[in-house]
Amino acid sequence: MKPESDVRMRGFARRADVDDVREAIRNAATPLGSERVALAEAAGRVLASDVVSPAAVPGFDRAMMDGYAVRGEETFGATEYAPLRFRVVGEILPGRTFDGTIGKGEAARIMTGAPMPAGADAVVMAEHARESDESGKRVVDLAEPIPPGRHVGPVGEDIAVGAAVLAHGRRLRPQDVGVLASIGVAEVDVVRQPTVRLVVTGDELLPAGSIPSGVRIVDSNSPMLAALVARDGGVSRFDGITPDGRESVEAAIADSSEDIVLVSGGSSVGAEDHAPIVVADRGELLAHGVAMRPSSPAGFGRLGERLVFLLPGNPVSCLCAYDFFAGPAIRVRGGRTFEFPYRTCRGVLTEKIASAVGRVDYVRVRVEPAEDDAAARNVIPLAVRGASLLSSTTRSDGFVIVPRDSEGAPAGADVVVYLYDEDLAETERPE
Repeated sequence: MKPESDVRMRGFARRADVDDVREAIRNAATPLGSERVALAEAAGRVLASDVVSPAAVPGFDRAMMDGYAVRGEETFGATEYAPLRFRVVGEILPGRTFDGTIGKGEAARIMTGAPMPAGADAVVMAEHARESDESGKRVVDLAEPIPPGRHVGPVGEDIAVGAAVLAHGRRLRPQDVGVLASIGVAEVDVVRQPTVRLVVTGDELLPAGSIPSGVRIVDSNSPMLAALVARDGGVSRFDGITPDGRESVEAAIADSSEDIVLVSGGSSVGAEDHAPIVVADRGELLAHGVAMRPSSPAGFGRLGERLVFLLPGNPVSCLCAYDFFAGPAIRVRGGRTFEFPYRTCRGVLTEKIASAVGRVDYVRVRVEPAEDDAAARNVIPLAVRGASLLSSTTRSDGFVIVPRDSEGAPAGADVVVYLYDEDLAETERPE
């Protein structure tokens, strides 16, 4: 059953289940197409296709130690007390080649990373060699027996020609970019970053950076949402505060060309909450009003191919609704995971959390370090209920989710905490 679009001054007849809304978002949010970017711009982007190496790394047999390139079998029998003597016939530096072949009883001084000379198949480390002058010619006494292949990196030891280097869907890390550079990749195909329009409504709002004045408050949601969108791989656009009023809200939403629209404010049941009606009239309102605390006025719809998320104006509710609904869509459209981007830790509640069956609760908590490795961490629910108190999220280390089929959790219960910061994390992101 689709939600009633005009609930102004009447309230919600029913609230959608959080899991149902998230499943609808999962089905609606599909990855965008690909674009080709220079390697220097690829870090943090998501690969749109597999990368197969066109070259071997290294492309030549190379020395892995500073020392002397020799025929390994000729060193058999060498000891500290009875070293074997070889003629030094040259020196090889990285990026240079040796003209000639190492013959019987010969050695070439070689540096780490330099190409192995023809005829040589091993490197004796400099620590086991002593070079000297003998009748005007250089010789070296080698005191370590080494088999052929010792201290030599063969062709393709790191990456072979045709090897699958990185798979599509991988978010490129700095070291990944380094590997791509090593095989000669100059550009890569990556998933296009979703563009996100931020529509922040409210006649009571002053622009971010202003000083609160009289009965007006400062817009804190636009900088918060811009940071969240950037974290999740999107590119946001914000053209300033949108005044309350059907025409201005409709123009901001409907005239957007971005992939996703986030509307902050104007989504509840007040007389000036026009956003749900605009989405229903111009497109499709798929959900409005969800069974969760905070963020119950949140909503979701679409205008053609564009996804629209109705986020409450109260800052904590806005953050919560973004985490549960908008964030997953932005990540998926950019080729990333639907799931929460937060790491987790486990701990024990110091106080009970009260909830109601049929409602999901987003509870801000603090986490105290354990006294020792064997002790459980204390998880302290913050005694804050107001959805407008954004500072409560800076005082908290993360949040606990109370599922819809629970009346809460008693003191002493073991809980999973989703952490705003990673320095307290002890597990990988949940599946």
